[in-house]
Amino acid sequence: MNRFLVTGGAGFIGSHLCERLISEGNYVICVDSLLTGLQSNIEHLEQNDNFTFINADVTEEFELSEDIDYLFHLASPASPNHSSPVSYHALPMETMMVNTTGTKKMLELARSKGARFVFSSTSEIYGDPLEHPQKEDYRGNVSTIGPRSVYDEAKRFGETLTAYFARENGVDARIARIFNTFGPRMRKEDKRMVVEFINEALAGDPIRVFGDGSQTRSIIYIDDMVDGLLRLMTTDGLKGEVINLGATEEYTVLEYAEMIKKLTNSQSEITFPEKLPEDDPLKRRPDITKAKSLLNWEPQVSMEEGLKKTIRYCHEKIGE
Repeated sequence: MNRFLVTGGAGFIGSHLCERLISEGNYVICVDSLLTGLQSNIEHLEQNDNFTFINADVTEEFELSEDIDYLFHLASPASPNHSSPVSYHALPMETMMVNTTGTKKMLELARSKGARFVFSSTSEIYGDPLEHPQKEDYRGNVSTIGPRSVYDEAKRFGETLTAYFARENGVDARIARIFNTFGPRMRKEDKRMVVEFINEALAGDPIRVFGDGSQTRSIIYIDDMVDGLLRLMTTDGLKGEVINLGATEEYTVLEYAEMIKKLTNSQSEITFPEKLPEDDPLKRRPDITKAKSLLNWEPQVSMEEGLKKTIRYCHEKIGE
């Protein structure tokens, strides 16, 4: 039986990853401070003898006497929404520390346990890209002092630490650059585009599009992201690799609003209430050539199927 440690395991992506690992007969240790993760995301796993939850902050010391084979470091606030109480804007120091100090501590833990390591980086390290689509060797167009820098630059330094430990300290470490992901268990408070549009459409409220809606995004359904992360972790011979994980279907934000309005049979009006936030990228789409080549991976869930599943989840949450 393989033994996995997942930091941020009560979060959106982390809880789905824990669920998948348990379903495949692995032993999983989930470490989460519940700062942005939710106990409800993992409560269905806590009755399983192969699942252990540790309520801890990875920037501080916590006890782990058990051996582990694999360590996923997913812990971090990730929402860019300024008004969300769990966004990296609301939690700037926590965001910087979990991706720097926390990453160093988890790399040291992986080294001491002889575990393989995956750092969850982000497409945000590319900033507002001048290259499209973005390949892993693109160094980005970023601001070190802008409003998004507490997240972007912390992730960039987390990558630096991960590469250093792979290069100098013998840790079999890999970097996943995660692009926009959607699906069940996204927090309403995050005000992410897909969930925000769905909730507005279901309520009959105006669907609010920032800017003129011409900015583009490529979004991937959670099941495909989990599959990509697992392949990155379990494929041999990838020490030190950096791999984009994301969808290559690209739509404008306005097109997403129109798709969701249609799929929810909503009468909501699509509105354009505010300009784009500062440093908000105008385009975002990964080049996944490396993922296809090295992981034999590409997304399988269609946009319509993923949106329908997410709409069902949001509708059920409204009824609770």
